[in-house]
Amino acid sequence: MKGIRQSCSTVVEILCAMCLCCVSGCMKMPEEQHTSYETLTLKRETVTAPMSWSASIRGTGDVSIVSRITATLSEICVKDGQRVRKGDVLFLLDSRIASNNLAHAQADLQTAIANRDNARLEAESNKDLAAKGIISEYLLRKSENILQSAEAQVAQANAAVRDAELRLAYCTIKSPVDGLVGNILPHVGDVIAEGSMLTRVAGISEMEASFSLTESQVHALVSELGSLDEVIKIAPPLTLRFKDGSEYSEKGRITSLSGMVDQRTGSITCYVTFPNPKGELFSGMQGTVVMPIEWSDVVLIPLTAVVRIQDKALVYKVGKDSLATGTIVAIEELGDGTRAVIQSGAEAGEVIVAKGAANVHEKDRVIW
Repeated sequence: MKGIRQSCSTVVEILCAMCLCCVSGCMKMPEEQHTSYETLTLKRETVTAPMSWSASIRGTGDVSIVSRITATLSEICVKDGQRVRKGDVLFLLDSRIASNNLAHAQADLQTAIANRDNARLEAESNKDLAAKGIISEYLLRKSENILQSAEAQVAQANAAVRDAELRLAYCTIKSPVDGLVGNILPHVGDVIAEGSMLTRVAGISEMEASFSLTESQVHALVSELGSLDEVIKIAPPLTLRFKDGSEYSEKGRITSLSGMVDQRTGSITCYVTFPNPKGELFSGMQGTVVMPIEWSDVVLIPLTAVVRIQDKALVYKVGKDSLATGTIVAIEELGDGTRAVIQSGAEAGEVIVAKGAANVHEKDRVIW
């Protein structure tokens, strides 16, 4: 019986050993995980790349057409969108009251001239009589004062005539610039109050595109081209790109910068003037302004190396120990959509993960 028990015990031990062997054969031991990413050694270089900004376009000679007097609108001489030249008649106001006022002013002027001439004759006669001692010095001075008053009345009447002529001229409203007529607001028969806007004429011989530069972009431009005045003087010609991707045939030039940072947006407004000889540009159009900029002695990185965290940009540096370490950097994107200039946070000679940075974890071991 004792021998049987020992045999059973031995069989159990053998079976357990066999099970352990089977289990060990089925399980794999964990291996050390390595990641393989494309890396890049940063270096300094010089590159020319386009910078682009969304822009709105308006005519440089856009003007509001307003009435200078209160009168009834008697005729509209143009239509919405009509091309006009400087001096073309746009509107006619009822001029009857203005004409009557001019006639009254001219009549008052003639009366004032007659009174002045009579006063002059009186003063000259009294001067001769006073010299002969026939009248007193008092009467002479009095006649001379009357003459001066009459001359002042003539000057006042002349001013009234000029004012009446001007108000009559205001009844004919002309375009002050070459351009296109905007929406015509009133109708014939409306009483137009003084100062009321009738329409706008968009000057089209030159068009102005305005866009916003961020503080960092202004800093980059000033760093490359000099002061703001130098930016205006030596900035390269700019290209206007339409929404459909086509480019405008004429090149533009920077004409002015606002010179002050808008506290609400943190930007500076830049103005670019484009010739418009064929009238292809219209006020209210939207487009993209493109300017080639040469970046000298800068550190460039591909945008595939940048991980965006809210308003921050992060890159993963790879140290000598092959471990990836996330670092916040300040960058300025180039206009090609693929690269950026590092302004701070990384230097030439350092190694970064160039592609797949979004999949990297802190302290990953990078094979490169």
